Amino acid sequence: MKNIKFICAFLVLAVLLANCKKSDIVTVTTPITTKPIVVPDANEINKFVYNGLKDYYLWVDKVPSFTAQKYLIKDSLNYFLNTYTDPAKLFNNLLYTSLDKWSFIVDDSQTITNWIQGISETMGFDFMLSYIGSTNNLFGFVRYVYKGSPAEKAGMKRGDLFMQINDTQLTVSNYQTLLFTNLTYKMSFASITTVNSTNYIDLNGKSVTMTAITMQENPILLDTILNVNNLKVGYLVYNAFNADFDLQLNNVFGKFKTAGIDRLVLDLRYNGGGSVQTSVYLASMIYSTSKTKIFFKRQYNTGLQDYFVYTEGAASLAQSFTDSITTSTPKAKINSLNLNKLYVITSSNTASASELLINGLEPYIDVVNIGSNSAGKYVASATIKDWDANGVVNPNHKWAMQPIIVKMTNSLGVSDFVNGLVPDVTVKEDIANLLPFADQNESLFKSVISNLKGATVLPVESKSAKLGLIDLYDSQDHKPFAKQMYVSPLLDIHKN
Repeated sequence: MKNIKFICAFLVLAVLLANCKKSDIVTVTTPITTKPIVVPDANEINKFVYNGLKDYYLWVDKVPSFTAQKYLIKDSLNYFLNTYTDPAKLFNNLLYTSLDKWSFIVDDSQTITNWIQGISETMGFDFMLSYIGSTNNLFGFVRYVYKGSPAEKAGMKRGDLFMQINDTQLTVSNYQTLLFTNLTYKMSFASITTVNSTNYIDLNGKSVTMTAITMQENPILLDTILNVNNLKVGYLVYNAFNADFDLQLNNVFGKFKTAGIDRLVLDLRYNGGGSVQTSVYLASMIYSTSKTKIFFKRQYNTGLQDYFVYTEGAASLAQSFTDSITTSTPKAKINSLNLNKLYVITSSNTASASELLINGLEPYIDVVNIGSNSAGKYVASATIKDWDANGVVNPNHKWAMQPIIVKMTNSLGVSDFVNGLVPDVTVKEDIANLLPFADQNESLFKSVISNLKGATVLPVESKSAKLGLIDLYDSQDHKPFAKQMYVSPLLDIHKN
């Protein structure tokens, strides 16, 4: 009986449910209480990196992490920034690497200060390494020696060859350790000899021992006046656009002006760039102090460009030549030569502010480039620190960025020379025959002299080619932040 009653009750319930409408069924739920997800604020260094790049980075519109709408929401942005524990990795992942090879970040802003001032711990010489035959053994060529450096005091000179450090042969696998981790080392020199048409490089028994010092490199390596074909020719080897030497540079031009030089040869073969302001000064020393003539024009990202146009006017984006060095106290009058022709020696090391100088002068005077293609850098960076609204640097960390913020064009709008500036006369430096600067048989200067005389520049027989030398390493590649151009004086970003 119990089973019969249960079956009947089940049948009645089934009939009732079958006749019910869906809307008649009431669902009873038990409310579930959950804690809201809280996204913690990103740390202040990561926020500094993201916000600084978003405001000032030249290619900000090319980076999805800056253009994505979701990062306008605080929690979404914090979540993204919190995935990075290393600010440097965050910075590098926010760069537009298709074009940007130069932006960098450091964990101590003093590193940038030292770089701008040309201060480093060094033996004081610039060099290149090359293979010995088909082996992995290497030897080096000294390209130039810094004034007042341990290398100069040890008697080293341009053209010296070396094979060993601390009695150990340089190789592909050990050269970085031997040359860049020892603060004191013995360097053993070598010579190239030819026996029965076969070239040999061997130790010559000479050596020096040096200890690195912290020093500031003077970029004015050599200035002299030569008589060539009854012309007074000023010759300047200038290795960096360092603002600390602007007055000294102006004094060199004062000497050239007093001597009444007819031509100027500017040797920029090892000049990786530097201060944009110094480039303005040098251009004015060479050509004109007219403030009505435009040397270059600036192009920022859209937001920054609009800001400068709104607050300072469109004219603020153009940089004219100048008649004085305004960064000195008191101001110094520019010694201008008012030349209509300039000879420039270039190489793949010729970069940024050097290229700005050449490109900016070309609409006005005959610039004769002799050497090889320059580096191809037409953009400049600025130092960004974690400033507050009052310009006070955050005392909780020392991180600083040097991102690319502006592109330069000349007065005609010429820029974007990604493959470098092409020389009028192509000549490669003969690294196996590095004669002194200003020697009229030195491979590059010889070509300048031939052109200056109006003679056809004939191919120079290269000892390097005859020896079959293959370049491996350029010491400028080891310099912190080589081939950089920066806005100087530093952009007051915290005031904008």
